Amino acid sequence: MDRTIRTVDDVLNLLDGLFAREADRWTADGATWWDGFYADRAEPVPFFVGKPDENLVSYLERGLINPGGRALDLGCGPGRNALHLASLGFEVDAVDLSPVAIAWAEERAREAGAAVRFHRGDAFALAETELAGPYDLVYDSGCFHHLPPHRRISYLALLRNALAPGGHFALTCFAAGEMGSEEPDAAFYHQGALHGGLAYTPEALRWIFSDLGGDPDLAEVELRRMRDEPPESACFGEPFLWTALFRRR
Repeated sequence: MDRTIRTVDDVLNLLDGLFAREADRWTADGATWWDGFYADRAEPVPFFVGKPDENLVSYLERGLINPGGRALDLGCGPGRNALHLASLGFEVDAVDLSPVAIAWAEERAREAGAAVRFHRGDAFALAETELAGPYDLVYDSGCFHHLPPHRRISYLALLRNALAPGGHFALTCFAAGEMGSEEPDAAFYHQGALHGGLAYTPEALRWIFSDLGGDPDLAEVELRRMRDEPPESACFGEPFLWTALFRRR
């Protein structure tokens, strides 16, 4: 007889196991999959470019986010957004599962002379130690939509603990009707697969991030499609993504 469930973490870990056949792309064990993904830098992957997201640039240029302070970049990949934030005076922590991605990001940081603290590992596991906060900005470009539904609990807990009062949370994620799976949450557990990522509607994002606890303390600042940026642009932009900015009251 095997009785292993006593805490919420036990339940989350049990549910994690249902997706083992998909190589656990979003857990610490998924580093191997992502290492292979980032291994060939010449692959025509849109976000391999060394450009920051157009929405992040826009937030700062329009004064929706003030430069400086502390920032956390979740799922930083090769570090393009982390480097942009560091260039504007932010004290940046950036985390990714993949050692290959982190090595690429560190190389870019050295070339740019940027001071960024890169962390290799599971952001949820590091949330109470290396990524404890408080942060004035938590930024996520493409991490959230790779999480299975039950890990939204962990994600919201990270935001609750890491985001400073008055701080901003911003993300980009797959837009329903454009990219990602639109299956209902329960279907992913029946199938044991995430089909490359979850698509979201604006209504779903507003509902998920409406609060971080008892009070509705996340206020929507802006929610829109990412703008399509031409190759010559200094920014990255693909219209199959939503961009969202929230402010903690």
